[in-house]
Amino acid sequence: MYDRMRSGSSELDAVSPRARTGVRWLARVLGAALAVHALHALTGAGGAGVDKVVSSWLYDGVLFGAALACGARAVLVPDRRLPWGVLASGLAAWAAGDLYWSLAVEGTPAENGVTVADAGWLAFYPACYLALGGLVRARVPRLPRSAWLDGLIAATAAASLGAALFLPALIDASAGAPTGTLIVNLAYPVGDLMLLAMVIGVFTATGWHIDRMWLLFGGGLVASAVADALYVDRLARDLYVSGGLIDTLWLAATLLMASAAWQRAPRVREARRSVWTLAVTVVAGLVAIGLSAYDHFVRIESSAMALATGTLVLAMARMLLAFRDNESMLSRSRTEALTDSLTGLGNRRRLLLDLGDALDGPRQQAMLVAYDLDGFKSYNDAFGHPAGDALLARLGGKLRDAVGGAGSAYRMGGDEFCVLIRDRSGAAEPIAARARAALAEHGRGFDVTASFGAVRIPDEAATTAGALQIADQRLYRQKSARAGSPRTQTRDVLMRVLREREPDLHDHLRSVARLASAVALRLGVSPEAVDEVARGAELHDVGKMAIPDAILDKPSSLDENEWGFIRRHTLIGEAILSAAPALVPVARLVRSSHERYDGNGYPDGLTGEAIPLGSRIIFACDAYDAMVSERSYAAAMSAEAALEQIRLGRGTQFDPAVVAALCDAVHAGDAGVDLLPGGPSGDELDAWSPVLPADQRQS
Repeated sequence: MYDRMRSGSSELDAVSPRARTGVRWLARVLGAALAVHALHALTGAGGAGVDKVVSSWLYDGVLFGAALACGARAVLVPDRRLPWGVLASGLAAWAAGDLYWSLAVEGTPAENGVTVADAGWLAFYPACYLALGGLVRARVPRLPRSAWLDGLIAATAAASLGAALFLPALIDASAGAPTGTLIVNLAYPVGDLMLLAMVIGVFTATGWHIDRMWLLFGGGLVASAVADALYVDRLARDLYVSGGLIDTLWLAATLLMASAAWQRAPRVREARRSVWTLAVTVVAGLVAIGLSAYDHFVRIESSAMALATGTLVLAMARMLLAFRDNESMLSRSRTEALTDSLTGLGNRRRLLLDLGDALDGPRQQAMLVAYDLDGFKSYNDAFGHPAGDALLARLGGKLRDAVGGAGSAYRMGGDEFCVLIRDRSGAAEPIAARARAALAEHGRGFDVTASFGAVRIPDEAATTAGALQIADQRLYRQKSARAGSPRTQTRDVLMRVLREREPDLHDHLRSVARLASAVALRLGVSPEAVDEVARGAELHDVGKMAIPDAILDKPSSLDENEWGFIRRHTLIGEAILSAAPALVPVARLVRSSHERYDGNGYPDGLTGEAIPLGSRIIFACDAYDAMVSERSYAAAMSAEAALEQIRLGRGTQFDPAVVAALCDAVHAGDAGVDLLPGGPSGDELDAWSPVLPADQRQS
């Protein structure tokens, strides 16, 4: 018993060595006694003189030993003390009933009547019911209603089947007996039937995840019920012999239950469901339907029919509960799928649905505003991710309150938020500003604010993707141009140096940057790429700071050495910009900003798609703006004449796709307007580009 349970819980391991030794010896003695009883039942060894000792005294001793082992578990181990103590009392009552029978009843004329021994035997059943319930409660403190229903369905189905099969024969066998005797005779099979039903019900309710404790305990109860059924059958046919294998089976049942008391019984927080749960519930329903159908042809016991009907009613209740649980789970899943778990705001999926409704429904004005936090990464790095999550949750709540009933707030992920505002009376802008203020928080050592980009729907965007793209473009344009960012600071320094050297370049370079942004937008590049193109257009000739003025301003043709200086300026520009990590992507565009589509450019002789798209855009826009600008060495062309020159260079100097986008941008007037509403003004952008380079001038 205990020898096999040494790997039990810490509660069992805490039993004192002396008590542990005593339990081991008790287990060995009881095991040996069971073996002796089984041997005698099979062989009859020892003759009639031994029969009395084995069938009465050895039998009663094993019963009391099983009760003692179970009681020792309740006394020595506090965990689950009550259910094991109750079971020990039930086994003791069983043993006391047998002892009374051996001493006062066996062999007397009243042997076939109701005696005091029956009280002890019958007391075992309620003790088992209570112990079984207590062990279930201890194993699964939170058994859901669905699990209870599954167990009840299995139990009532088992009880109905047992009542239909065995009760009629038992009633017939007890015909003519006194009422008291009839009640007592029926109490045993009914008690066994209820025990079997409870075992099946408990196993079903706990998902048929059976550990060793439950296997031994349930096996003991089943063995006891089987022994009772065999006893009734043999007794009805006058074949029962005291001390036989049926008695051995009873002893084995009690020792199995006592062994179960010393097993490790893990506690689980909730019942785990398995496929067996569904299978048993389906079989239980089929049993009830089968009994109901069979009753139409052959009348079965009314109690069996009542239990079968109860099984069907419980199965219907289980179906309704499952339907309700599924609906609730589906509702929770929908909510979770559309909600950001950290802030409780709608997530990106919810925004797409709401934005689609706003665009597809009755025409009404709305504003979509995208926000991105500035300074949050520094906050996260300084104070840790838990503090960052707490800040995001707090800002999300403030954003929800700021929008109120005028719209909805969303968290797109990371430190990105959105609001969708219903613009019924032109009040969207104040709400958007209030929302932006809600996403700001300041303290010692940190300063978190928000950049934003807004788009009006349906006026500026007719599709969900278009609205999100425009809002993102405006957001990132503003974010990249914010004063104080590393990229902006580095750019401002370089632009100031170039401006000091060439004071007249400001307007020209700003025009090139704007036109390059317009062309990039028409080619569908990302908002970040648009910003890189604009920065590259501003700074693509920064390397010319290393070229002597005599070469740059030379009115005549350049010699070979002077051309060598010119062709190195893109490499110098790349080196200057690469010193600032924030401008490394721009440096790559600057390196290739004088590559020709046919491979005759410099410094690498790249061709076609091998040239970065941003560089192809800058090259074409710089050439166009140089042609339409007044220069000391050339008069300004008209826009159409300049475009015609650009078209002549398709496939040789310029990318054909870039040429088409450039022509469309010029015809649409994109070069003369702020292309990214919601972004910085022209003065804030301070975008500029160099004059037509000497190599283009000579050509």
